[in-house]
Parts: sequence; structure tokens; C-alpha cells
Amino acid sequence: MNHPWDRPLGVWYLAEHHPDLPAVARCPAGESLTFAELAARAHRRVHALRARGVGRGDVVGMALPNDVDILVWQLAAAEAGWRYVTLNPGSPAAEVASIAEHAGMKALVVHADYAERAGAVTGVPVRVSVGGRIDGFVPQEDALHGHPVTAPPDRAAGAPLVYTSGTTGRPKGIWRDMPDVAPDVMADAMKSFAHAFRFRPLEGAHLVSAGMFHGGCQVFYLSALHVGQPLVIMGAFDAAETLRLIQEHRITTGYMVPTQFARLLRLPEDVKGGFDVSSLESIVHSAAPCPAELKKRMLDWWGPVIWETYGGTEGAATIAKPHHWLAKPGTVGRPIRGMTVKILDDDGNELPPGRVGAVYLDGGGRGFRYHRDPGQTAEVFRGTAFTLGDAGHLDEDGFLFIVDRIKDMIITGGVNVYPAEVEAVLAAHPAVLDSAVVGVPDPEWGEQVRALVQLSPGRAPSAELAAELIAYCRERLAGQKCPRAVEFREELPRTETGKLLKRLLRDELSGRDAG
Repeated sequence: MNHPWDRPLGVWYLAEHHPDLPAVARCPAGESLTFAELAARAHRRVHALRARGVGRGDVVGMALPNDVDILVWQLAAAEAGWRYVTLNPGSPAAEVASIAEHAGMKALVVHADYAERAGAVTGVPVRVSVGGRIDGFVPQEDALHGHPVTAPPDRAAGAPLVYTSGTTGRPKGIWRDMPDVAPDVMADAMKSFAHAFRFRPLEGAHLVSAGMFHGGCQVFYLSALHVGQPLVIMGAFDAAETLRLIQEHRITTGYMVPTQFARLLRLPEDVKGGFDVSSLESIVHSAAPCPAELKKRMLDWWGPVIWETYGGTEGAATIAKPHHWLAKPGTVGRPIRGMTVKILDDDGNELPPGRVGAVYLDGGGRGFRYHRDPGQTAEVFRGTAFTLGDAGHLDEDGFLFIVDRIKDMIITGGVNVYPAEVEAVLAAHPAVLDSAVVGVPDPEWGEQVRALVQLSPGRAPSAELAAELIAYCRERLAGQKCPRAVEFREELPRTETGKLLKRLLRDELSGRDAG
């Protein structure tokens, strides 16, 4: 076993055979934990919830901030055979209650900071509060009292039950059959995932800077942990603090979303140049489209360490390694092993390279279904291939390029307009910090292209600037694709992972224009 990937790894193995190895190097609670200490905390939570009737296959919800608690509870679920739902702490009480009912939660763990939202949920038999008291909840300290830190009997792998972000509708639960394997087997699967993105075993450290409730962020920090990389956890993203932590902890890996890249690039030049980021080896981004110009600037700054992955909670699809992206700017990469990407027309016929159509992903079997929604499941599948709702094309070398969300496509005067193309042009204008291009009803054209723009600091909205932005687009795009009007906004609605909530914008504009 001379090769580093040949050695045994995984949280549970490391806790037993390398107990003093650091697992959490830094977290908002001010703690650092070894693998032995981390595993002991997870074991204790398994004993505590089992004593309250939570058994294998039950669903445990978690509304917890970025810190060590959400990690510990996830690891507890991963060895107790529970399905776990990590909830967006910012979600309103009604949405949390809807997910809790839909998932059939047996237990719910909520931080006291979210007492008015997730803490308002009733109807879940076992409720535990963290970081303070919530009416109707058992404080975590009381729930854990008297329970051992030894490994529980009858350990079994758990699985996440992930609810999509709901940018185009209500959140959907993605259900997979529970694996009937030991927790260590699932740890091996995470090891393979880490290998694909070159997370080196027992070397470096992993920065957790995105929301830990998000499935994309989770799979990367758990993969890093399972190969022995200690986690450096940020409570909330701060661009300058990110650079400081990279330097202090010699960060090698991490997961980010394009919004974080934009905030890092907005830092003053003296701040950006004041920190050493040479330790970075693999920073992965996904979740939302990344404008090519934005990504190129990050690569120019950090070097060829920016990786991209395309897919969804339903399944990973492609990886764009840095050198591939530099050779083919804008690609989201080639299919991962075991996955086939197909571009289909409206009738389900496969399209040749260069032709835009619906992107379908085929792993050779139906690996998931939407929980309690057979209609939605049937809608996304064609045989064993499924779609995430994106339009795109393949090139002659098999690299995938995403054009836009199919539901976001605008049809104006019979011409298909993909908003992402227009947004990419606007992103290159120095006055534009963020933009959203949507279609609004138009009696003559069917739909009108409308641009909503958030300006860069120091720029003021004006009719002249709106005209300048429209002219800027007309110099670079066909006339039908250009905005007919530009509106300025102080901020655009995005999820914590950077996805634009265009559904809200379309509803707002359609209702206003109709009025």
C-alpha cells in the first residue's frame, strides 16, 4: 500500500486508528476536534435519539448554522441508518413545516437562533434544541445526558434526503433507496469522490465557506473529512476573512459558489495581494452558472485550481478540470465515469454535436425518485435518463456546454432567447455587479426581454446608463436577444448558493405590468 489512495480511510477508521489526527481545525464555536472526539460526539447522539424511539430508516431534520453541531448530527445519521434532511436555516416556518410533513420527520434538531422559524414547527415527535431553549423542544444537553460516547450497536449507513432549492417551484425531496451496508462502505464511496477532485489523503485542509445545509457543500466537506483533511469552518462568508484563513491554515481544498468568487474579486487590490493563496490545489464550484469572465479572473488570480462540476442533487454528471476549461472556456466538462450525457429534442431524438436541446443524464438506472411525487418523477425521466431542466449542447470532443434553464428561455417574436447569454454580456460591463434577464408578456412580441441590474459600488442608476447597457448588448448580440428595457435594483434575489430566483422576478413583473 505505497500509493496514498490505497490506504484505509474514512472518519470511523481514522477515529479508531488515528484518534489524535485533527478533524476540525477551526469552527465558529471556537473548538478544534480530533477524529476520536468527533466520532464520540456522533456516537452519543445516536444513543440519545435511539432512546427516544428514532430507529433505522427514520427521517431526522436539522436546522443548524455552519458549525460543528451540523457536522456531528450528520455523522450520527450516517452511522445510525437514519435519513437526514438539512434545512436552510433561513427558510420561513411554513416551508420548514411543509418539508417536515412531506418527509415524515421523526425527529427535528433546531438551533435556538431559528426558534421563530424552524422552532415553530409542531407535529414532529422528537424535537431537540441546540444552543438554547425552544418551547416544546428538549435541550440538546438534556437529550444527551447519561448516554455513552462508545460506538452504538447495529450500525448502518444512513443517507441524505435532500430537498431541492425550489427556484422554479416548491422544493422536491430526492429519495434514494437506503443502502444496506455498514457506515465504512459509504466512507469508501466518499473517498472515491474525493479522488475525482484530487483531494489528497491526509494532506492539507478543507475550507467550508458555503452553507453547510446545502447538498453541494456537504458532499465536498464530507469527502475531504473522510480522506483525513481537517475542516476549517466559517460561520458566514466574508471575502477578506476567507483569504486570511487560506493563508493561516494552508488550505488546499474547498467548495464555493460563483457569488463568492464575485465578492472575492471586488476586494481592493492591496487586500487581494496581501495574502498567500499558493497552498490552494482544488477549489470546486457548482450550484449556479459562473460567467466565463468571472471564472477567468479567478483563474488568473489563484492559478489553475478552479474545478467545476455540473449536475444536481439528483446526480453528478460532469467535471471540468482547470486545464480543460482554459482550453474550452464555458464548458462544464465531460461526463464522469458511469454517466452518459445526451442532448435530446422535444420528441426525444438525440441531437448531434453543436445542436442545442434538453440535457439528459443517464447512469444506467433510475437511481432516485421524487418523494411522494410519481408524476414529477415520470416527467423528468426518459427511460433511465433524466433531466435537470437545462438546455445545452455537446461539442465534437464530448464536452458539455450549458446554455440556460429551459424554463427560463424567452420566446420573443418567435426567436428563442437564452437569458444566460445576455447576462454573460452584461457581466462584462464595468457598471454591472449582478443581473437577471427575464421575459415579460408583450402584446406584440409574445415576450419582451427585460434586464434587471444591480450596479457596482459607486455607480448610480440613470436613464443614460440604461441606454448605454442596451447599446452595449446590441454591439455584442443579435438584436432580438437584447433587452428592450433595463431596470435597476439594489439587490437581486438569490439563494445562499447563488441561484437567481427568477420565478419571483417574473411573477413580480408580470403582475405589475398587468396592473
